[in-house]
Order: sequence, then structure tokens, then C-alpha cells
Amino acid sequence: MPKMKTKASAKKRFKLTASGKIKREKAYKSHILTKKSRKTKRNLRQSTLVHKSDESRVKTMLAIG
Repeated sequence: MPKMKTKASAKKRFKLTASGKIKREKAYKSHILTKKSRKTKRNLRQSTLVHKSDESRVKTMLAIG
């Protein structure tokens, strides 16, 4: 059986941390920013971790164990 290919879209969106967790950027920061408060836009800049319940799906897309 051949190796599983990595999904190119997932490769661009997720990074692995040293401890093996999956890092992602927050959504809703691309357009229609005028109605969002300064605080909201500032908080959207930070990256966050993928939720534990979604980790297995993302790992499958990234072809990780």
C-alpha cells in the first residue's frame, strides 16, 4: 500500500509544535473589519491550538501517524 499523501490545504494552515500539538491561525481576520472592535482584531492576531476533538482529523490530513 502506498504512503498517504498530505493534503496541501492542511499543510498551509497547520504547524506542529515541539510537544506535538497542532497550531492554527484564527479565522474572521480577512475582511469586513470595520464593524469589528479594535480588541477583537487584536485578539484575532494570535495563533491558537487545534481543539483536542479535532486533532485526529487534522493529523490524518497532514498524514501524521
